[in-house]
Amino acid sequence: IKLSNDGGALSSDTGELLFREFDEKIGFFSTLTKHLKLKDDRRYYVHSNEQLLRQKMYQIIAGYAEDDAADQLTNDPVFTQVVGTDALASQPSLSRLFPRFDDESMEQLNQANQELLDKVHQYRNAKSIILDLDSTHADTYGDQEDATFNTHYGTIGFHPLVAFDGITGDFLKAKLRPGNVYTSNGVVDFIEPVINHYNEQFPETIPFLRGDSGFAVPGLYELCEDESVYYVIRLKSNPNLQRLADELHPSTVPTDVTKSEIYYEEAEYQAKSWSKPRKVIIQSVRPAGELFFTHAFFVTNLTDVFSPKDIVHSYQKRGTMENYIKESKNGFNLDRMSSHKFECNEVRMMLSLLAYNLTNWMRTLCFPEEQKNMRIQTIRTRIIKVASKLVKSGRSLYFKLASSFVYQSFFWKVLQRIQRLQLE
Repeated sequence: IKLSNDGGALSSDTGELLFREFDEKIGFFSTLTKHLKLKDDRRYYVHSNEQLLRQKMYQIIAGYAEDDAADQLTNDPVFTQVVGTDALASQPSLSRLFPRFDDESMEQLNQANQELLDKVHQYRNAKSIILDLDSTHADTYGDQEDATFNTHYGTIGFHPLVAFDGITGDFLKAKLRPGNVYTSNGVVDFIEPVINHYNEQFPETIPFLRGDSGFAVPGLYELCEDESVYYVIRLKSNPNLQRLADELHPSTVPTDVTKSEIYYEEAEYQAKSWSKPRKVIIQSVRPAGELFFTHAFFVTNLTDVFSPKDIVHSYQKRGTMENYIKESKNGFNLDRMSSHKFECNEVRMMLSLLAYNLTNWMRTLCFPEEQKNMRIQTIRTRIIKVASKLVKSGRSLYFKLASSFVYQSFFWKVLQRIQRLQLE
C-alpha cells in the first residue's frame, strides 16, 4: 500500500455543490452583493470582494475555520466551481478582506440577512416569531482590541449579544461587545429595529420575546408593551419577591415527604425602577425530602388566557436557545476571534452568522422530515464530505461521486428538494 497527495482533480467536499445550488435558489449571494458596498482601494486584484466573501463562507460551512486552509484548497475542483474562479485566493488575500469593512458595510450585511430572513419567513407562512435573547462569551488568547475580563465567565474575551427565532432556529442578529459589559447593555437598541421591522413588514405575525434575568430591565418591558410584543422575562430574586412567595406558600412541614410539590401563582408587583405594576408569575417548588420551597419569578404581559403554568412552560422552552448558540459556536466558529482589530472580529462573527443561516435554511426547507434536526457536524459527514473526481468534456464538468458513498440516497433527495424549491 502506497499513499500520496497527487490524486489530481479530486475533492473531498463535493456536497458544497448542494449549498451552491441552494444559494442560487434563494438568491443568497445575489442579496449580499446587492446590499454590500465595500470601500476597496485596490488598483489591481484577481479576486473580487464577492468571491472572497463566498470563499470564506463556504470554507466555514465545510469546517475549515482558519483562513490559511485556503492555501491547501487552492485548486480544489469543487471549491473553485462553487466560488467561480480558476484558483482560490490565498490566506493573505482572504485575511485582507476583513479590514475593508466598516460600520456602514456591517449594517449592509445586517440588511441583507434581514431580507433573506423575510423571504424564508414568508415562504414558511409563519404565524408567529419567538425572539430569544441571550449573551454568550468568545474567549480570546492574544492581543485583541476590547478583549477584557468577564467576571461571570471568569475569562478574558468578548461578550456578544445574540437573538434567535426560538421556533425555527434562524439567527436573527448578533452584536459583538467588549468582554466586561453587562448582559443587558444596549439590548433595547439591539432588538428594537428587529421588533419594528416585523411589526411593519409582517403585521399578521405575533411576536413573542423571551429572556433570562440578565435582560430584566424596565426599558425592555416598556419597548415590548409600546410595540405590542408579548414577553416573558425571568426576574432575579429579591427580598420583596421572596416575601411575596413565602406568603403564598410558607415552608411548613410537608404532609408527605416522599412527594415533590410544585405551585404556579400570579401576583401584581412593582419594583422601584418600574413605572407601573406588572404581572409576575411565581413558581414554587419543594423537592421530595426537602423542607423549604425554592421560588422562581417571571414578569410578563401575557393575558389571562394563559395560565401561570403555561407561561412558565413557555419560558422553559427557551432552553433550545442554548443548542442554537452551541451550534453556531462549535459548528460555525462564531466565537473564533483571531484578528487584532475589534471590527475585523465582528466581521468574522457576522460571516459565521450568515453561514449558519444558509445551512439552517437548507436543512429546514430541503431536508427530509426525519433529518430536519441534523447538526452541522452530521451534515458534513453525510453530504458535504463526499469524495468525487472531476472529469471534463467539451461542454460539461462531471463530478463522479465515490461508488461506495454510503449516504447517496440522502444526498440525491436533498438535491431534488432544492431543485423543486420555489421562493418568490
